[in-house]
Amino acid sequence: MKFIIDDVLVRHDPEGTPVPVVYDSPHSGSAYPLGFSPRCPLMLLRQSEDAHVDELFARAPALGATLLQALFPRSYIDVNRAEDDIDPACLADPWPGPLNPSEKSRHGMGLIRTVSRPGEALYAAKLTVREVQARIERYWRPYHAQLKAALDGLHARFGQVWHINCHSMPTLGTGDAGADFVLGDRDGVCCDPSFSRFVAATLRGMGYRVRHNDPYKGVELVRRYGIPTRGRNSLQLEIDRRLYMDEETLERHDGYWRLSHDLEDLMRAIHAFALARVGDRRLAAE
Repeated sequence: MKFIIDDVLVRHDPEGTPVPVVYDSPHSGSAYPLGFSPRCPLMLLRQSEDAHVDELFARAPALGATLLQALFPRSYIDVNRAEDDIDPACLADPWPGPLNPSEKSRHGMGLIRTVSRPGEALYAAKLTVREVQARIERYWRPYHAQLKAALDGLHARFGQVWHINCHSMPTLGTGDAGADFVLGDRDGVCCDPSFSRFVAATLRGMGYRVRHNDPYKGVELVRRYGIPTRGRNSLQLEIDRRLYMDEETLERHDGYWRLSHDLEDLMRAIHAFALARVGDRRLAAE
């Protein structure tokens, strides 16, 4: 079963018996809104997408989990940033309230991206407050509302919930300097360390190189929803794009199929981990 908001998101509900696990892919969207007129070529803009990540986790609902995917691009509005993470310098008129621009925002990578690459402006002119507010209302709020509802529903049913925030990353390097996966839990703040260790160990058992909180610790989506002391665990998962696609053309290569198979095994392991910890609540839910 699917819940769809056209050009905004798709929520895929569990097929069969549910497990207390939610996957979300906030940066894989490629439905560029009408009227979005950046200065750079579309292909350059598309390289900021987490292309194919939603497809890599497409088997999650068949395995009992919920999957939420954004359809819009992160370059238009980034749901992995706080709603007030806006640099006032990008606005044509004053914002009607306080703003809290982060370091990412000051580098053009906040809620509203303002650079196509470092030093190159994305827009020819500043954005109006009305336009930015419309993006928040149309895209940011519905995405967060759906993710929160999915997490809250499973938490109410099982007493605990596990959230995997799915991304891709540029290649970090080779040999010991590189990583195939980076797990981010904000130094244990948004996820029980035992779950982070379990995911890392599972991936290493498949032969992958794994880093923890280096260089990606996780941003708004895990910060906002991860409260391990309340049985709410959020873990950011970054995948090296080189494993499955050409980083310039975004075309999948043969490595995609091996990675897809391994991620299905990872999801099965995560679901078994979660079900083992909800115990009697699982039986009551069934």
